Order: sequence, then structure tokens, then C-alpha cells
Amino acid sequence: MSHEGIATRSVMRSVAFLGASALAVSVLAGCSDPDPAGKPLAGQDIAPAARAEIADGGTLHWAVDAVPETLNTFQSDADTTTTRIAQATLPSMFRFDAAGRPERNPAYLESAKVVETEPKQVVLYKLNQQAVWSDGREIGAADFAAQWRALSGKDSAYWTARNAGYDRIEKIQRGDNDLEVRVTFGQPYADWRSLFSPLYPKEVMGTPDSFNDGARRKLKVSAGPFVLKSIDRKAGEVLLTRNPRWWGERAKLNEIVLRAVPRDERAAALAAGDLDLAEVDPAAAKRIALAAPPRPQSPSAGGSATPLMGPDRRSLTPAQKRDKARFRGFEVRKSLEPAYTQLALNGGEGPLADERVRRGVARALDREKLAKLVLSPLGLPAEPVGSHLALSGQAAYADNSGAIGGQDTAEAQALLADAGWVPGGPVEERKKGEKAAGSEADKPKKGSGSEKSEKHSEKDSDKESGKKAEKDSDKESGKKGDKDSDEESGKKDSEGGDDGAYIVGEDNKADGDEGEHLAQDGKQYGSKQLQQGGVPGAYAPQGTAAPAGAAVRPLAKDGKALTLRFVVPQGEGSQSLRTVADRIGIMLKRVGIRTEISKVSDESYFKDHIASGQYDLALYSWPTSAYPATDARPIYAKPVPAADGSLNVEQNYTRVGTDQVDQLFDQAIATLDESESRSLIRKADSRIWAAAGSIPLYQRPQLTAARTNIANAGAFGFGTPLYEDMGFLKKASGAPAPSSQG
Repeated sequence: MSHEGIATRSVMRSVAFLGASALAVSVLAGCSDPDPAGKPLAGQDIAPAARAEIADGGTLHWAVDAVPETLNTFQSDADTTTTRIAQATLPSMFRFDAAGRPERNPAYLESAKVVETEPKQVVLYKLNQQAVWSDGREIGAADFAAQWRALSGKDSAYWTARNAGYDRIEKIQRGDNDLEVRVTFGQPYADWRSLFSPLYPKEVMGTPDSFNDGARRKLKVSAGPFVLKSIDRKAGEVLLTRNPRWWGERAKLNEIVLRAVPRDERAAALAAGDLDLAEVDPAAAKRIALAAPPRPQSPSAGGSATPLMGPDRRSLTPAQKRDKARFRGFEVRKSLEPAYTQLALNGGEGPLADERVRRGVARALDREKLAKLVLSPLGLPAEPVGSHLALSGQAAYADNSGAIGGQDTAEAQALLADAGWVPGGPVEERKKGEKAAGSEADKPKKGSGSEKSEKHSEKDSDKESGKKAEKDSDKESGKKGDKDSDEESGKKDSEGGDDGAYIVGEDNKADGDEGEHLAQDGKQYGSKQLQQGGVPGAYAPQGTAAPAGAAVRPLAKDGKALTLRFVVPQGEGSQSLRTVADRIGIMLKRVGIRTEISKVSDESYFKDHIASGQYDLALYSWPTSAYPATDARPIYAKPVPAADGSLNVEQNYTRVGTDQVDQLFDQAIATLDESESRSLIRKADSRIWAAAGSIPLYQRPQLTAARTNIANAGAFGFGTPLYEDMGFLKKASGAPAPSSQG
């Protein structure tokens, strides 16, 4: 997990979260709708093409964050590159469709279904008779059994990051023939489709040594359209080549080179011809988009093919004209990631330990305006997320935000008053260095979260926002960026004094009338300048008029002002988060809550602050899963005391949870009726909303720069990439030839 990144399922399956309420809440506002899940807000944007239109051959250079430390996705230090390699080289019994729902992978499975429920649940897998490992051996029951034994949790010699689901298996047997595998569960398991994806060969899973060390740096045996050819850690490259034993559609590409390129260097690498495909930040995306006119909306792109909101092409600045030439042959493909950014409220101690205060904070927020702030400038659907456990289009999704209610200043103030926080009371002025009400000491404590989570906070923090555009120009020309570049990419934010903190409401650094809208051209707003531009009317909570100079008296209780410490990462790549934090601070100020924004290093943000509870408010992202009963339970389960007296929070970094939410998850995971299981998940989400431990804000944007002649690759959204179908379109007049760099 990260402040702007994604936790992989190996992390999500390792811990717990969230809170509930003593209030009785309705199950769903939309129960009468036959499918409240709806459709994805934005579909895939991958320039789809039939295989006949794609040239045979070529090398695709694809940017990744880092060369992976391990190739074993079940280890704690696996990352997104580990997952990408596994998708291309290993079997997965199920993959995800464009709506994020699991579907049988026909390359490996002829069928898979529950064939018995009494006395035990039995799933029968019928394997594709052509499916073989790269050494020629058939994929079979021995591989399934070896993976089960390694991940069951019964043998501590295996250093596994997760065992959810595998710990419910009682036995695995060969069926009527070598192509059948019978899996018997000791306890019912609704998310059985999540298992054996990926599936490793018995050579990897068979012994603790081969599991712990053998698959960290190499995969001797694989079974996908590609095989792992080499890893060059010095050069930062992973080379995948066609699998000669692949029985499916032959891969169009000869090779895929996964090249580690920092996100702030990707625009320069694209312009230099070193990359063909790369996820980029919004600032870089706007520069690259100048080179290609807006594409007509494709069927796969849904609502995501609308153009990036940027400069008027008829009057480009000199810097923009240079970018238009520099990125000729590229375009930006965009969608929404299967992940959302949330506001986390630390309920472990202080004012936010009171549910009424958390609910008051929630009612002060205008989530729709925050979503517009981030997504509208990118031409993406700006709808707030309505569930903690799924996103629009996924089977378990339903908008349960009604359990907490929308923005309502009067209701927020009433909740806060009920908790004893009233305006205009006597306030003891806080001395410099003294912690805010409810904040813990600034000295970081030892983190309780996993190192894997911290890795993601470091690697994925750049996804929502970018570094200055002129940095890329500097790398290419060695000259300082000009004034035009500043206007396109934004200046460094200048809030905060020497101590890296300021209090919203104590000065005018983040104050000002929200009616003084940020202009589309990125003019300064207070002390902040948006990289992404702004949306008129995007910041004032609806119905809360506040003319210039108007102020709400700060709330106080027992002589102390209600001031919440809002921790944000200080890196340039996290400017988008700081901008959102500023807007949230303004919204909270309107109900009398002051926020002290404290900027900390990206390296310590997660481990030393979020995981260890050193914050009141924070912004970070969670991925959603097709299997929320399994993957989301550790995020929202009630923290429990550990044997040493500490609190075991797993992944529950808000430290808010209830027995009722836990029970609903337990029921959902043990219910084989899919409709009933989804209903239980939605009930759990309603209660999570009511507890107000975290407030989902917006789905994260996914921006991918791609050569215009690359097909079936780009912004994949929910869907699993089909590596065998990626490639370069057959050469047409004026089209670039397939890349062949090595």
C-alpha cells in the first residue's frame, strides 16, 4: 500500500481495518436495483486491434518502477513488476475482465466449478489438455498440491506473505484422469476462484528452500505466452521472450523489455526513444498529449477517451511547441485504476476516537468537488467512490455512502457540538512545538505495518501528480526550463514554514474564499499552484456560502482548539495529495475544525506515520479486489490486543473496527451463494461507512503514454493484460516500424 499507490493482494491479505457504529443503518439505498454494481466509470483504453492487424515481431520497451526483488508473488517483498512478470509467464486459473470480475482463463482451464457442498465443498478443475510447463511436463494435480502445502500456513519454514483461502483446503487429489484436480475444503470458501492464480510449478513450491530462495531471481520453469529470459539488475532490465512451448495464440511480440525508469524521468525517456509504453503522471501526460490530436472514442475506452484538459492548441507557447515535436508518435491512453484514494481518520486516540467527531469530519466534506479537483482536468469521470470494498462495475459494488450522508455543514456542526466541541470557547494558545489536540508526538514510533506496504508508498507516490515538466527538458537539453514550462507543469508548492507545517485558519496560506476559483490556466490559489488546473466552483461545499473575509469561529473543548494533524508527503511527486489536503482543510475550517498540515519525507510517510498511528488525518490509496471477503477483511477488521500487550492492527491503520463488521465478513466468506455473499459484503460496507474511519474520495487515474502504433496495450483499467495479443500495427504509410532496440 502507499499514500498514492497500490497494495498488492499479498499485502492486502495480511492484515485488518475499520470501524462500525452503534447506529442502525440501512443495508443499501439501491437494493431494488437488480444490479447496483453498475458499469465501470471508465473502460480500458488499449487501442484494441484484431491479431490479423498486428505485425509479427518487434520488441516492446515498457517502463516499470523497479527490477523486482523476488519473482515469487507470495513473498512479502513482491511488487507490481513481480505481478507483471507472473501474468506473462505463469498460469492463472482465473483472470479479470474489463469490469474487474473473475473469468475462467481458457488457456489453462476447460472448466472449474463447485461439484459438492455436503459434507464438504469440493471444486473440480478440468485442465486444458495442451497446458504444459516450459520443460514439457503437463500441468497437473502435483502442482496444485505443492502450492497448497506451501501456502497453507502449516509449515512455518515457508516464508509466505499470505495463506488466505489455502488454509481452508483439506486435501487435493487427482480426479478421474491427469487433467482433473479435486480440491476439498475443510471450511466453505466463497472466494475459491482467487486460488492458484498464479500457479507456480512444484519445482518452486515443493520445498521451503526452493520457495524461499529458488524463485527470487529466476524462474527455471514457466507456462505462459512468454518466458523469463534474463534479469540485468545493473542495467535495470527484465527480458521476456516468446515461449516456444506455448500452446495458445502465438505471441505477436518477439520480446518484452521491462525497463526500470523513475517516473520523473519517463517523459525524457519516451522523447529519446528509449520507451514505447509507460505510465506517467498528469503533468507529463499533458505535455505528451500535445503531440497527438484527441482520438475518437473507442468501444474499449468507455468514457475515458475524452481529451486531457490542456492548452489551446491554436496558441501554443514555445515550450509547448517543442513538446509537440518531441513527443510526435506518442499518445496518452487513460482510464481509472482498480484503486481509490481515501481520507483516513485515526480513531486510535484523541478527538477522532469519538465517532461523532469522525462523522462530523465526514459530513463537512464535499467528495464530489474533491473528485472533480483531481479527475476533471484529466477528462476522466469525476464521480466520488461509494464503497470501501469495490468500485463501480465490480460485482460487490453498491453506493453505500448514504449510511454516513453527504456534505451538510449544519449536521457536521451538530455532531461536533454533541461531542462537546463548541465555537468561541476559551482556548489556551498552543506553544510552538506542542502537539495539536489529538495528535501524537512528532517523534516517529516504530512502524507496525509491513515493509511491503512502505515499498509501495515509495514507488507509487508519483502516479497522481508529477514533477516539474522542465526537469525532463533539462535532461534533454541541459538548459533551464523557461517560464512557459513553469506555466504548464506547475511550481513547487510553497506552503509551510521552516518546520514544514502550517495551520489552516491561523494565517492565509491556505485560506481565502473558495469562490475565488482556480483558473484553468493554473494560476496560484493562496500559496498553492495546481499542476492539473482547476474547475470553477469545485471547492465550495454546496449550500455553504462564504464571502471573502467570512470565518467560522474555531471549535474548542476544555480550553483546547479542535486542531487535527494532517500528515502529507513532501515530495514533488505528491503535490496532488497536498492540493487535496489543502481543499479538505478549507472544508473543515468552515465547520470550525483547524488542520495542521505536516509535511514529512516520502520515505517515512507510511511506515513512520500511517502504520504507526502518528497522524490524525492522512491520504493514501487502497486497491479494490474481485474478492473483497478475503482481501478486504484484514483492512477493516477490529484491532485486537496482541500477546505482548500491543494492539494488533494488521492493515487497520485507522484503528477503528467492530465485531459486527467482522461477523459480516466471516459470513460472506463462508457463503457459497454468490448473491447472498455480495449482500453481506454490502452490509459490511454500510457499517464501515457509518463508522467513518475512512472516507473514499475518488478512483485513481491511470495515464499511459504509448506509441500510436502499439495495439492492445495501454491503460488496462480493471482488465488483465493479454500479453500474446500486444504488438505493433502492421506498417502503414508514415507509421513507425516496430521497435527493435535491445
